[in-house]
Formats: sequence, C-alpha cells, structure tokens
Amino acid sequence: MKINNNLILVFACLLAVSCSLDYDPLGAYSDVTEGSSASEDKPIYVDRLAVLNARTSLMRRYRSGPEHWYDDWLLLGDVHSDNAYYGTYGNETIPFANNSIEGSNINLSRDWTQHMGNIARANTFIEGVDQYRLSDITDAEKRQFKAEGKIFRAMVYFDMIRIWGRVPLITTVAGEITSETVVDIYPFYYPAQAEELEVYQQIEEDLIEGVQYALNNDPGDKTLLSKSVARALLAKMYIQEPLRNYDKVIQYANELEADGFVLTESLEDLFGVVLADPNQPPGPDNLAIDGLRNNVESIYEAQFMPGSATWLAMMWGRILDDWHANFTWAKWCTPTRNLISEYNSEGVGKDKRYASTVVWYSCNWSIHYPSDNYAFMYKFRSNFSSMIKIRYADILLLKAEALIGKGDYANAAAVVNLTRQRAGLDPLPASASANKESIMNAYMKERRLELALEGERWHDLVRWGLVEDVMNAAYTKDPDRIPLVYPYEQYSYKLPIPATAIDQNPNLVQNPGY
Repeated sequence: MKINNNLILVFACLLAVSCSLDYDPLGAYSDVTEGSSASEDKPIYVDRLAVLNARTSLMRRYRSGPEHWYDDWLLLGDVHSDNAYYGTYGNETIPFANNSIEGSNINLSRDWTQHMGNIARANTFIEGVDQYRLSDITDAEKRQFKAEGKIFRAMVYFDMIRIWGRVPLITTVAGEITSETVVDIYPFYYPAQAEELEVYQQIEEDLIEGVQYALNNDPGDKTLLSKSVARALLAKMYIQEPLRNYDKVIQYANELEADGFVLTESLEDLFGVVLADPNQPPGPDNLAIDGLRNNVESIYEAQFMPGSATWLAMMWGRILDDWHANFTWAKWCTPTRNLISEYNSEGVGKDKRYASTVVWYSCNWSIHYPSDNYAFMYKFRSNFSSMIKIRYADILLLKAEALIGKGDYANAAAVVNLTRQRAGLDPLPASASANKESIMNAYMKERRLELALEGERWHDLVRWGLVEDVMNAAYTKDPDRIPLVYPYEQYSYKLPIPATAIDQNPNLVQNPGY
C-alpha cells in the first residue's frame, strides 16, 4: 500500500508526560523524516526565495552525505562482487567481501537513514511547491520544480529497491500530529513495506512526469535533474523486472542520443584531472589543480570545486592534488586479480580502460598485494573530481542488453563495439553474435570492464540471475579473497533491512534469509 505520510518517530515522545506537544519534529531531524504538512495558512514555503533555496538544496543533495551515494555504493556494487577486495580491515568493509552482511551492519543502517531522509526532503519540496499560491512562481515553473523533485525521489527509490527490494512507499508529507490525532495517525507513521511492483510503478510515474516537465539537458551543467536524467533512469528501470520492457530501454537510450550524449574520446575525459603540467604524469611535483566536469558523456554528477573539496578521494587511493595526504592507511575497494586479468584477456595493456581504472603505487601495507606494487581504484582521483552517478556508456550498454533480449544479436554487437572501439579493442568477431549465449557472454564481459569500480557490477549480477554462479566460483578461483562466511544463495539477492529501522518501525519485515 502506498503511504501518504512521512515517518515521524515522535509517538513515544507524545505519550511521555515530560514531552511538550509543541515539539517540532523538524527541529530535531530524525533518520526518516523532514518537513511538515502544508496548508493555506501555514505553507511550507512563504515566498519565491524560499522555494528557490529549497530547490537548490535538493539539487545539491547528491553531493551531501556521499557515504550512501558513493562509498557504500561501491562497497555493495564492487566489493560485494568479483571486482574488488575489501581493501582494509574493519566492520565497514569485510562483511561485503565475505558475504556476512547482517541487519546490524552500520553501513546499511546509515544508507537506509540517508535514503529515507532524502525521500522526505523530496516529498517536502514537491508538496511545498504544489500548494504554493503566490503569483511570483508561474504554473510552468511549478510543474518544472515538482518534476525535478520527483526525478530525485525516483532516483532514491530506484537505489533502495535494488538494495532491499520491498521498502516503505511514501509520497507526501506527514500531517500535523497532536495528542488528539496520534492514535489515528500512528499507523501511517509506521508503514509496512510496499511490494516491489508498486514501488517500481511509482518510480515510473515520477520519471514520466520528469520527462514531461523538467528542463532539457544543459551541456554546461550536469548537476541538474533534467529530462535526460529522467530518461536515463527510465532506461535503467525498464531493464529490470518486474517492469522489464526492452522496447522502452531502446527508446530512452535513443532519446538520450538525441539529447546530445555521446561517448567521450577516452575514459580519461571522464575521470582524469587537470594537472599543473598536462604533458607530464601526476606526481609530487606535478599535482592536480582541478577536476573534469560537464563532459558529453556525463548525464548526472555531483561536482566539487577547488576550495570546496570533498574527502572522497582519500577513501580509494592517492589524492592527486595533495600527493602525501591521507596515504598512510589502507584504502577501500582494492581491484581484484580477476578483474585485472579480464582487462588483459585480449592482450596485456591493450584495453585502454585498464589504465583509467587501476593504478599501482608503493604503500605501507600489503593486505592484497606486495606493498611495493599495490593496486588501487583510479576512478576518483582528487578532492575536486566529479562524482558521476549516471553516464551514457551505462545506458548505451543497456540498449545492447535490450537488443539481445529482443533477439537482435547483430545490432547488440554493434552497440558493444562502440565501447570496445573507445577502449582500443578490435570489434567482436562474427562468432560472438552467432547465438544468445555467445553475445550475452561478450556483452557481460564488456559491461563489467566498462563500468568496473562504479558500483554497477553487483546489480548486474542480480539482474542476470548469476549471483550464485559467479560469486561462489570467484572465491574458489582467487586464493587472495577472504573466505566466505556464507555461500551465496537465493536469499543473497536482497540485503537485510537494518535492525535499527526495524526497531523503530515494528511493521517492517526482515528480508528472508537474515
């Protein structure tokens, strides 16, 4: 069932003698709510500036709290797959590497909290714009702003449903709670999970409205929640069950091409940095002075500028704008030997993507490789690198997957050859498109190498139904992997609902197997 209220964990407070009914749940942000209901005499936004400030805040949410957008996304997508070792000892990383994730996992708990908080922010913005009555915002602007909020909400729910499956579906802001209304409202504050189909249908509805009313793609600003972002998310959604629709995947991929998206000349145009001396490699005497942003392939990204940097780079390797900073401790997400072997499978060093994905340094630890020649993730390099959420190569390859699903193996191979060409590889041989098995194998390898260490690998294995086959075998092929605690099986496809969320909301039901 779709719930029309945000969760507000104030029931116990309202019943407590010492708790004032004047308590404002927004003044003490909880893990699952923000905002209050709007009314004619008590609007959420009082003037145009308030609306525009709220819109700017929502647009910038992707760069705020990057743990769930990026750190944990890579743990789940790559460390929990065959792309990366855990990197460093600790409860944050090891459970993703040895398949011992439980409901008590602190990463999943913070991810749930931040995702639900972002849903609440989106709902507050959408409702606040919808009820705004002053004439200084036009109807067209209201439609645009609401569409942007719905694109953001859909993006959050799409991440959540791929992680947990059934989640609470909340689409409006909570009504005002008082001692007189709390008993009636209580059930809405603690909703059960909706079925996956219902959540996907809401995502679909939100994104279709985004395509109708959001702004067009702006080549100079890829932080906007544009029509193109909605189209990309629709393509990613329609490749999934239970709304799988290959024709729509192809449609939205083609529309992105019409929006002006193409592959960059190389992955360095996506993940590189601007060096003090562009003709020399990075090093302690040739530091990065800026990042790259707003390229022709990036669809949606968070941008960090010199002077307002992020700490993300220190989690993965060496910070190219500050060579020695934060490089005394082991990093997360170390590329596996199996991934490196895949890059070299058609000739050592031939695949250009390898050099843009993996880099080797000397360091002070030897957890996975000798300390004098240690592999690092290389797709986030500086304090002002962009955090790319969606790029065109991802959608282009999903088009190939849809073509395979429709039995059009020749055209699927032609699409795969586009990313292979950029990588410096020869076109697929004719035998690769001879049947579904051969083209699917070629496609899956290509998708892995193109998107390695960007958080997509696990979700691809789940979609293909290959978690058990690939992951249980990965641990027998690679003696450097930490031993499995539990083998991958039918319940591994969804992760556990955080215990903290279940403790707060007794109507949540834990996923099977946990």
